Amino acid sequence: MRGAELKNPERELRRFQLRLGIAAAAVLAAFGLLAARFFYLQVVQHATYAAKAEENRISIVPIAPNRGLILDRNGVVLARNYSAYTLEIFPARVRDLEATIERLAEVVDIQAKDRARFRKLLAETRNAESLPIRTRLTDEEVARFAAQRFRFPGVEIKARLFRQYPFGEVASHVVGYIGRITARDQERLAELGMEANYRGTDFIGKSGIEASYQHELHGVTGFEQVEIDAAGRGIRTLARTPAQPGNNVTLTLDIRLQQVAEAAFGARRGALVALEPATGAVLALVSKPGFDPNLFVDGIDPHSWAELNASPDRPLNNRAIAGVYPPGSTFKPFMALAALELGKRTPKSAIHDPGYFIFGERRFRDSKPGGHGYVDLYKSIVVSSDTYYYQLANDMGIEAIAGFMAKLGLGARSGIDLEGEAAGVLPSPEWKMKRFRRPEQQKWYAGETISIGIGQGYNAYTPIQLAVATATLAANGDMYRPRLVSHIDNLRTGERRHLEPVLVRRLALREEHLEFVKRAMAGVNREGTGARAFAGAEYTSGGKTGTAQVIGIKQNEKYDEKRIAERLRDHSLFIAFAPLESPRIALMVIVENGGFGARAAAPIARTVLDYYLLGKLPPGLKATEEHEVEEGPD
Repeated sequence: MRGAELKNPERELRRFQLRLGIAAAAVLAAFGLLAARFFYLQVVQHATYAAKAEENRISIVPIAPNRGLILDRNGVVLARNYSAYTLEIFPARVRDLEATIERLAEVVDIQAKDRARFRKLLAETRNAESLPIRTRLTDEEVARFAAQRFRFPGVEIKARLFRQYPFGEVASHVVGYIGRITARDQERLAELGMEANYRGTDFIGKSGIEASYQHELHGVTGFEQVEIDAAGRGIRTLARTPAQPGNNVTLTLDIRLQQVAEAAFGARRGALVALEPATGAVLALVSKPGFDPNLFVDGIDPHSWAELNASPDRPLNNRAIAGVYPPGSTFKPFMALAALELGKRTPKSAIHDPGYFIFGERRFRDSKPGGHGYVDLYKSIVVSSDTYYYQLANDMGIEAIAGFMAKLGLGARSGIDLEGEAAGVLPSPEWKMKRFRRPEQQKWYAGETISIGIGQGYNAYTPIQLAVATATLAANGDMYRPRLVSHIDNLRTGERRHLEPVLVRRLALREEHLEFVKRAMAGVNREGTGARAFAGAEYTSGGKTGTAQVIGIKQNEKYDEKRIAERLRDHSLFIAFAPLESPRIALMVIVENGGFGARAAAPIARTVLDYYLLGKLPPGLKATEEHEVEEGPD
């Protein structure tokens, strides 16, 4: 027993040495792996990790460029910039947004509309680094927040440039507005390969000139290389490439004329387009009602947005280029010109107008009960005889009518430099085949041609189309593409780029036919349906009244405006040009549900022509509008 308890020192020593060797080998292996890893990181991957370290030390900060100005033809500023402070939340850095906003409200005034706008932007904007919870802070609010900034990680004050529209609703559909860049905008910029130039930019043009000339107005984004500390705060600027400001865009529009035109509408709905016949330059483009583009500068709040969208007056719809209306009797001068050119009528061609035209079993009534008696082509325009044009349309046929009107640009987009233009409807058998599905609907019936002759039926055109057709007539067949931009100024180089007039086509019209129609339109304003509106004018003008039905009236039923809801009453239209001898302006006016053209639309046209040609305003407007027209901001 005692011998079994004896230990073997040599064996124990060998075991200890073995364990020690294994441990040493393990330690050496570990150090070897560590050394190999150090070698891999410090030598093999040195360039990679050195670059990453530099990236962590240096931040590339984009610098948004100053947006270019929008000016009218006389240099009056319609859209400009100003700087202000905004309180912005970085959603990725904030754990509890609602709690942060509640604490911020103790320091800075944050109202319900500010919260609603922030939530709307948060839902609509993808990958936004920061979003404003309050804009245009006062100096006192900036100081209060700066003193307590430590309480709000993920919240910062930024200096931003804001857009301002000094004239508010005036010309709002022309100038348009800017809004925050959405996911859809980002996708569009990516498709165009322009997303790099919009880094650091929060806003983009959404409508009007702001949208159609966005890339001229935006400029070129710059950047700064900023050294930052471990907390992400900037220490110093290492390098800077300044942003290049956007170009200034000068319009053909005369904002004084625009003010006069919009004031002449009052509270009525409608549109007006005034063009320079010799160039296609847009002098005024009205869509009533308008909207205040300043509402969109900070990101429109949900309440205001809902009001604009829900309004039955559709203030966001640009009626001048997207509204589609029957032309009514403003169609007749073009019908007369077509009849002369196609040999269907001569100036002496006359009929007896009994107040109706019978086709088959249907009686088409004239607007004047009992008719106009003896009517030749000149008188048909002056007194606006429906019966004359019923018969003329039947004699010409729909193919001839459609073919001639297409040359005047009716039923086709004019190409004006604004987005959202409608094509309208120039009726023809081919159009009807495409428009309807059932075979019985696709067939063109001869009776449908009759109403086409007086601008009713399927006829539906935009105000800009009718203005272009009128300007083409005034310019003796020269059709110019309507344009709103006169020239673009590059602020970096001082270069001015003019946008020259574009002649779309030159119609081969006989001079004597053009002069005949013009003289007949002058007769409208001198002795016909427009005589009351143009009484005492110091210039000679050509014009044509029009009344377009909104709802159909039964054959034996008399139209009684007082018994019809206001929005179902006839539209009032008027086309005009002046002076007769050498037209400097051509225009089209429509007053929705305004009744007879001579009553609502013609006086507006007279007001615009008086101001443009003579610098005059009617007595009723002088007291309220003259100061605004002469002293508007510039």
